[in-house]
Amino acid sequence: MIIVLKSGTSLGEIERITQELRSWNITPEKIVGKQKMVIGLVGDTAVLNTQQIQALSPFIEQVLRVNKPFKRVALEFRYGESSEVLVATPNEFIAFGQKHPIVQVAGPCSVENEEMIVQTAKLVKAAGAKFLRGGAYKPRTSPYAFQGHGESALGLLATAREATGLGIVTEVMDSADLEKVASVADIIQIGARNMQNFSLLKRVGAINKPVLLKRGLSATIEEWLMAAEYILAAGNPNVILCERGIRTFDRQYTRNTLDIAAVPVLRSLTHLPIMVDPSHGTGSSEYVPAMAMAAVAAGCDSLMIEVHPNPAKALSDGPQSLTPEQYEELIQKMGAISRTIGRWSKSYPRPPVQDDAIHLRELAPIV
Repeated sequence: MIIVLKSGTSLGEIERITQELRSWNITPEKIVGKQKMVIGLVGDTAVLNTQQIQALSPFIEQVLRVNKPFKRVALEFRYGESSEVLVATPNEFIAFGQKHPIVQVAGPCSVENEEMIVQTAKLVKAAGAKFLRGGAYKPRTSPYAFQGHGESALGLLATAREATGLGIVTEVMDSADLEKVASVADIIQIGARNMQNFSLLKRVGAINKPVLLKRGLSATIEEWLMAAEYILAAGNPNVILCERGIRTFDRQYTRNTLDIAAVPVLRSLTHLPIMVDPSHGTGSSEYVPAMAMAAVAAGCDSLMIEVHPNPAKALSDGPQSLTPEQYEELIQKMGAISRTIGRWSKSYPRPPVQDDAIHLRELAPIV
């Protein structure tokens, strides 16, 4: 349930309303939007009468029920206004959200050694990435596969961060490692296999650090949003959703099925920013560029793309990794799409003006 306040409502009146609501054993949460001030009500609101709430103050414009099982995550909870997640990196603040440029996150599946991770960080930054992704702890299907270098890899990510100024995105698998991961990561990733690890969700919800929540391998959109609800309910509103492909009946040609339709569906259901990972979604570097461009056209807020200086020798997920040269070429192509849909940013290298002029002259009719 949400209470929409009229413009110009005083802080004193807002405090009076929230105090009254607390006396009803309801938790009020103030949401300051660009258009409206909203008070979200969390608790057993089924017994509340909307007219009773309306009578609390003449400054209450409207009382609405949020009928979906996810409450804080729902678009209605913010009265239809999208939220943003602001992340502090060494050199700047980066905003994820519908009203901001598309944020590029790139890097290898796993951190292998210092030379490799620093080199990759420098290359993806030069292409336009704002964040370096790299796994220190790697969940793998086989217990005999490379599991990541663990804590030592966190130190290497910190070195790459210092060398480039890029923000760091890396996964936490165990609550016991959360403090160590949080000390290095600018965004903490919850991987697909941990999407419904509810104790871990509560733990990351209790810290003041942005969270990237990947969709589970077979999770419905509602299950995914309910997982995000755990994080918000624990006190952390800074959640980015990441579509990374789901398990379907066809695994001969792609690793997973990238659900591009999830982007507009999520946009209609939640205010949270949306990222797409076409690398895990396809499992093949051949298909990553097409699906990355499709994700941009569909309206995603961010892309996570695996990049490795030598994919053939990668310790994990080499077949789905782009080379730095392929990544730079893809960024150029996505720049054209982002300009068309109004999500342009300096993160995308723009062709020189004279090239544009030549192109226009070639297309102009001869008179």
